[in-house]
Amino acid sequence: MTYCLAIALNKGLVFASDSRTNAGVDYVATYSKMTTFVFPDNRTIVITTSGSLATSQAVINAIKRDLSDPNADFDISKGNYLHEVAQYIGDLSQQEQKRHADAMEKSKTSNESSFLLGGQIKGKKSKIFLIYPQGNYISASDETPYLQIGENKYGKPILDRFITPSTSLEDAARCAIVSLDSTIRSNISVGPPIELAIHRNDQIEEPYHNVLTTNSNMYRSVQKQWNEGLKKAFENLPRFDWEK
Repeated sequence: MTYCLAIALNKGLVFASDSRTNAGVDYVATYSKMTTFVFPDNRTIVITTSGSLATSQAVINAIKRDLSDPNADFDISKGNYLHEVAQYIGDLSQQEQKRHADAMEKSKTSNESSFLLGGQIKGKKSKIFLIYPQGNYISASDETPYLQIGENKYGKPILDRFITPSTSLEDAARCAIVSLDSTIRSNISVGPPIELAIHRNDQIEEPYHNVLTTNSNMYRSVQKQWNEGLKKAFENLPRFDWEK
């Protein structure tokens, strides 16, 4: 399991992901689930993944293979719309899952993966998409300007309360850190480091990228101030009549 989120704002996009891939009693592993592709003066693309690491890695490798093959029918540097890239990734995911379907059925395990795709093609609006294991996809809306994959329920409440299209990129990034941290506290299958990426609209370049470990000053400060703020807010809640 994992937890990744993408937020679409008036001024750009924010992405966040955890790095835990296994959380057994005596074995914990980490692996980056965020991949960025930049094609100068063309497009910026960010992909995060959840689910089967084998399928996710195979899809990312197939994306890189097609980029290096001049005879490939399609690659992520092509297409006039970002939804075409979403469809392409969905097709790659389906191909990989079908390749191992018989073996996975025999072992009664799943090789499904989900993907968050976001970015901007020059001259067009930045967008985010959630690509399901079945290969189909959805985009965010103004009413719900964020998408999540993986263990999403613990980190959703803060997004619902604070995120709107007009939220600043910096505030959304802080919100994303709290959303990830809330999930990490409640589910052992999600864990640090937290990866954070910020794309500013119309800047076709490498997004701002940061990795927050448990010892990062920023991460520890956010944890401390959020916890203290919640406790203070709780203590200030209205009293029942019989308490007065």
